[in-house]
Amino acid sequence: MINSLKTGGEKRICSRGELLLNEGEVEKNLYYIESGAVRIFLLSAHEDQTIRLGYEGSMINSLSSFLKGSPSEFYIEAIRKTTLKVISKEALSAIVNKDQDSLKGYQLLLENVIAQQMEREIDLLTTSPKERLQRVLQRSPNLFQHVPLKYIAAYLRMSPETLSRIRNS
Repeated sequence: MINSLKTGGEKRICSRGELLLNEGEVEKNLYYIESGAVRIFLLSAHEDQTIRLGYEGSMINSLSSFLKGSPSEFYIEAIRKTTLKVISKEALSAIVNKDQDSLKGYQLLLENVIAQQMEREIDLLTTSPKERLQRVLQRSPNLFQHVPLKYIAAYLRMSPETLSRIRNS
């Protein structure tokens, strides 16, 4: 299933700061990141809130918009020069419905995304900043090689200074 997604779709190269999706647009694509990094964020009254990071080897999109066909609450931005495979919803549907193994692979992919989201919510609600960093590094040990510190700090809901202090302690 994942290999089909990697080889399918159209290649797109994004510059740093380029938006793949704006708030209010309906998500029609799934993005496989070949190189670079992206973030999903939303704008609140006082700041933007980074809710998800993706880098080489990950798939990312505004999932609720993609599944429901509703306007997205989020922006998706390339935070480095990024090469993607853009898989349309129609192309994904053709891949998923090709056979039973592909359908099962898609189901496992969605289950994994849901589990990750639940882990993140628990982390934000119940753990200290140091524990949040440790848990995210267990899930993504190469995060600091792909994503700038300021975005990791925003994702972890702490200042870059706090993140640096925790990393250095």
